[in-house]
Amino acid sequence: MLRLTDIKLPLDHAEEALAAAIRARLHVGAQAVRSYTVFRRGHDARKRGAIQLIYTLDVDVADEAKLLQRFADDPHVRPTPDTSYRFVAHAPAVFSSDIPVAESESQESPIHGRTLQKRAHRPVVVGLGPCGLFAGLILAQMGFRPIILERGKAVRERTKDTWDLWRKRNLHPESNVQFGEGGAGTFSDGKLYSQISDPNHYGRKVLTEFVKAGAPEEIIYVSKPHIGTFRLVTMVENMRNTIESLGGEIRFQQRVDDIAIETDASGTRHVRGVILANGEQIRTDHVVLALGHSARDTFEVLHKRGVYLEAKPFSIGFRVEHPQSMIDQARFGPQAGHPLLGAADYKLVHHCGNGRSVYSFCMCPGGTVVAATSETGRVVTNGMSQYSRNERNANAAIVVGIDPSDFVPYDGSGSPLAGIALQRHWESVAFELGGGTYEAPGQLVGDFIAGQRSQVFGEVQPSYKPGVHLTDLAHALPDYAIEAIREAMPAFDRKIKGFARPDAIFTGVETRTSSPVRVRRNDGDCQSLNTRGLFPAGEGAGYAGGILSAGVDGIRVAEAVALSIAAMNKIAHAH
Repeated sequence: MLRLTDIKLPLDHAEEALAAAIRARLHVGAQAVRSYTVFRRGHDARKRGAIQLIYTLDVDVADEAKLLQRFADDPHVRPTPDTSYRFVAHAPAVFSSDIPVAESESQESPIHGRTLQKRAHRPVVVGLGPCGLFAGLILAQMGFRPIILERGKAVRERTKDTWDLWRKRNLHPESNVQFGEGGAGTFSDGKLYSQISDPNHYGRKVLTEFVKAGAPEEIIYVSKPHIGTFRLVTMVENMRNTIESLGGEIRFQQRVDDIAIETDASGTRHVRGVILANGEQIRTDHVVLALGHSARDTFEVLHKRGVYLEAKPFSIGFRVEHPQSMIDQARFGPQAGHPLLGAADYKLVHHCGNGRSVYSFCMCPGGTVVAATSETGRVVTNGMSQYSRNERNANAAIVVGIDPSDFVPYDGSGSPLAGIALQRHWESVAFELGGGTYEAPGQLVGDFIAGQRSQVFGEVQPSYKPGVHLTDLAHALPDYAIEAIREAMPAFDRKIKGFARPDAIFTGVETRTSSPVRVRRNDGDCQSLNTRGLFPAGEGAGYAGGILSAGVDGIRVAEAVALSIAAMNKIAHAH
């Protein structure tokens, strides 16, 4: 198979145009092309009146070797890479049998002429967001029967609790946008693309498993796939059922309150289990920490137990809303509304005079702004879309990058948890500015730039529930952030006409763009720098930033766990 890249065709090209483009690109006749499949389809909208589709194609051709030789210097004609997934190990027989977790740690048993250390302590995965879901799935598919602990509820119960905040202002601290089956990504736009390096094609495995679980097949080949909340709910349930059918165990409403760590004679620290909020202890030698970025109490436990943590940069800002039709026109011009284009998105960045950078983040075409707090007396915003992306407004976070030097005023101790103190401070301020009822503080963009309090909404109506309380957002973030966003909005307006329109809406605050903490791990075996058997993973640990990258990291860490267990049992299989 040959992979052809950068094949460009008009937006409304005929079906046979692809085959013709292949023949023209390779300078061959029809008989030389046996078949082809679309690996990726994107679009180039830089010329609004002449938007083009851009294809990456896998082509089965006659005389493949001769064609590769002919196009040896052409980077757009290459052999199709092998993107199939292969398991790095398989569990020994002991993991396939129904051995109680509390059974003795080791028993000698001859297997195929080798001595196998029977280890009945199954791996434990903490968290059932995208990272934990894929870590658990891969471990289950390899036969390791993981125990997955999720502090929140199953996804449908969790959805009811989340709507209880949105509709009735009743916060459930353990069941909300942040906590529960599916993680924070369940209540999002469901974006399934990332800019991470992925030489092992783990992203392909993520997308393939999503399709098996009920996602539309187009996510395999469109350049910016998304799913949306309603579809994600069913998919997450189906993946849970798969894990359980393979011997995995999923426990909801099981918050991990402590980690058992033992230090051996050489001074090396080892995980020996986890302790739940109800006092139950689960013995294990392998813990995957697939925490979300809002597991603040768990970060405190890790810090208390001496696990190596460090503060990391993140961003803070507001959600902005515009009419989606305005964004469509600005991006696609006369071809706005074309079914292959869908609702338009954008990506903006501005480097400010005060040295800060302001950028758009987590853009949700045709979506809504949602209440995303997980703590009483605080307001946090996020964005969400359904698969159809057909809501009236477009929204995105407009955020300012901050780093650990900015955390000092909120926690002078230099703790690696200082970023959490900053988040909590501004989330509490937002709660008060919103009236203390979980309404969010809001301001018209024109008033924000002018520095005056907003009194009444214009044409753009906010989508945030339980509601938006108009105020002056000048005191909702640090002065340097307010200054930077005020400078950035007119600059963004020069890129997208109408972006700084006076009646666009800012809703505050967006503080959980990524984890404020990194739980450091070794590059090779993915284990904590100072605690063996602890595998920090995903967004909360500082190693992912979205559904796809979190899923990819879950696979990577699951493989590391499997190889560690296989090494302990002296049974391993080639990749």
